Amino acid sequence: MSAIGLKFAAPLLKRRHVLPGFRLSLGFTLFYLTSLVLIPLLALLLRPVSLGFDGFWHAIATPRVLASLRLSFGMAAAAAVIDSVFGLVIAWVLVRYRFPGKGLLDAVIDLPFALPTAVAGIALSSLYAPNGWVGKILIEYGIRIAYTPWGVLVAMIFISLPFTVRTVQPVLGELGQDVEEAAATLGATRLQTIAKVVLPMLVPAILTGAAMALARAAGEYGSIIFLAGNIPAVSEIAPLLIITKLEQYDYAGASAIGVVMLAASFVMLLALNGLQAWAAKRR
Repeated sequence: MSAIGLKFAAPLLKRRHVLPGFRLSLGFTLFYLTSLVLIPLLALLLRPVSLGFDGFWHAIATPRVLASLRLSFGMAAAAAVIDSVFGLVIAWVLVRYRFPGKGLLDAVIDLPFALPTAVAGIALSSLYAPNGWVGKILIEYGIRIAYTPWGVLVAMIFISLPFTVRTVQPVLGELGQDVEEAAATLGATRLQTIAKVVLPMLVPAILTGAAMALARAAGEYGSIIFLAGNIPAVSEIAPLLIITKLEQYDYAGASAIGVVMLAASFVMLLALNGLQAWAAKRR
């Protein structure tokens, strides 16, 4: 290239670097994550150090704490599984069918995102309480939802459903119907097409939605306390126990429970992400 060409090309080359370069972008990213994520987590990890190992173990190994952790993570896992199944069905209906009120139904899916958690809890308790619209019908059949562990599950399903729907919906929309039509031309039945062609392609999205729903449900507080009854060792969730210890000025004990929840959530999310990566490689 001639000197004149280089002279005119130089400004064009500089224009490619109008946005921040790698070093500046990486520095900003690390600063942002450190100040907003890593430092608070580090403070949470360091707070129980004052208890020592024996004190830390005593703070998390009591029957009340263990029961609350089992309830929180057990019901969160159950809610993630249930939401994955029904979230897939809802996403399928929204993507593959046209019907009156489709836009309204699509907007309703996001209501748990927009509603304050306390409002969601009040709404659920008004439905499932023994004198509520649904609760008084279920009571006649010996089924009690409110103020039991089942109330925890219902609240978790409600607040985590949008995660499973919104992660599967765009993937299903991009998938189209060409693959299904090709399978049909090769003689596959409708059930075989869904089970062997469509679902394997949706597995990574389903697992992603399940992981997000699990994390959201395990840490939920506001909508659950109105419906759970908050009975120690029965329907008391771990976040509520943390709040109780904070009200008692037991900051180290509350932090110890928080560390256990953080570690358990990280391990479960790491396992789900590994499973998601394995499923993506098999596609």
